[in-house]
Amino acid sequence: TAGTVPRRRPSRSDMGRGLTVLLLPLALLAAPARAQGGPAAAEEVQIEVLHLPEACSPKSKKGDLLNAHYDGFLASDGSKFYCSRTQNEGHPKWFVLGVGQVIKGLDIAMMNMCPGEKRKVTIPPSLAYGQQGYAQGKIPPNATLIFEIELYAVNKGPRSVEAFNQIDKDGDKKLSELEISQYLKEEFARDGKKRHPSAHDEILADIFKKNDHNGDGFISAKEYNVYQHDEL
Repeated sequence: TAGTVPRRRPSRSDMGRGLTVLLLPLALLAAPARAQGGPAAAEEVQIEVLHLPEACSPKSKKGDLLNAHYDGFLASDGSKFYCSRTQNEGHPKWFVLGVGQVIKGLDIAMMNMCPGEKRKVTIPPSLAYGQQGYAQGKIPPNATLIFEIELYAVNKGPRSVEAFNQIDKDGDKKLSELEISQYLKEEFARDGKKRHPSAHDEILADIFKKNDHNGDGFISAKEYNVYQHDEL
């Protein structure tokens, strides 16, 4: 179960990764298919708190960057269909809460959760993979899912005011190519990973391709704040 695995304290490079998510893709348990509407859509996520730290702060909210381990089981027979500890060399998963990067039921189940908290949650099909199921994940149609979750960290999300201001060195409420280039250099130096010399320019170009919607050479506060969880 989630409680039997030694706690892994997020490192400084992990925390830096929170800002890097602004720019780079995430690898996580996303929902490839959305549940269909209907009577079942009114069903709710059931949450059982297994452990609550004495100091329960900060509590997670939409747009926060979370670091967690979770195991997934089929409610019908208790078989395990997912274990984050067997993915990515056993590192906890990073994802942004409440923006559809995980199934809807997990977005709901992990709201108002604090670092060190453990939960067991039951998610109805309407908030998971619905009538379609998810064959690749060994989840049959109309499956109720159970997750055991252990949350390690709650960080300001990659589209937060704090992150924007950290990159916006001149305070003009827009991010220039020079500012983001400098930010990338700092992030690369912080995590210490070896990269091909062309990686910096390729990532910089990709950032502007995906975020500079009006093509003016800057990423405005509006273009940056796609999650709409803070006012910029």
